[in-house]
Amino acid sequence: MTGEKDSAWHGTTILAVRKGKGVVIAGDGQVSLGDTVIKANACKVRRLGDGSVIGGFAGATADAFTLFERLEDKLEQYPTQLTRACVELAKDWRTDRFLRRLEAMMAVADKDVSLVLTGTGDVLEPEDGLIGIGSGGNYALAAARALIDQKGLDAEAIARRAMEIAASICVHTNANVIVESL
Repeated sequence: MTGEKDSAWHGTTILAVRKGKGVVIAGDGQVSLGDTVIKANACKVRRLGDGSVIGGFAGATADAFTLFERLEDKLEQYPTQLTRACVELAKDWRTDRFLRRLEAMMAVADKDVSLVLTGTGDVLEPEDGLIGIGSGGNYALAAARALIDQKGLDAEAIARRAMEIAASICVHTNANVIVESL
């Protein structure tokens, strides 16, 4: 992808960290349009459904909110079944003409599972409990992997430090981090 679409698609960092009994999703606050910072304190992470699911998005904001709403609908249909709700959303995402045009990715988690949802219909569960999406996602993911075995660091401490590292590398990521935890 090139041009403005590329900037919207990759202009954020979302990181999910699962360690011990804790899980967090962290997101930076920067909204970029090309090379310009439009907003520095956006909230790209939120609680979903009854509050037992947390999610973060990378991509076009309106598209992501549409997906959050659709996921909340699926969670109402399949309460306490995050994987099933995500698979059903992914089916809709691939087959619905409107949803197919949405440009966003989501990282979601509940007390049991962390998942990545993509516009190609993928619902992926990482084997190590770590997810990084967006332009700084790989930087944050690498930092989290390096920190995950550190004694004394819980999921939130790892996420905050990894996001700090990503913000120091990726120009589309800032240090205004929002963290939701379960």
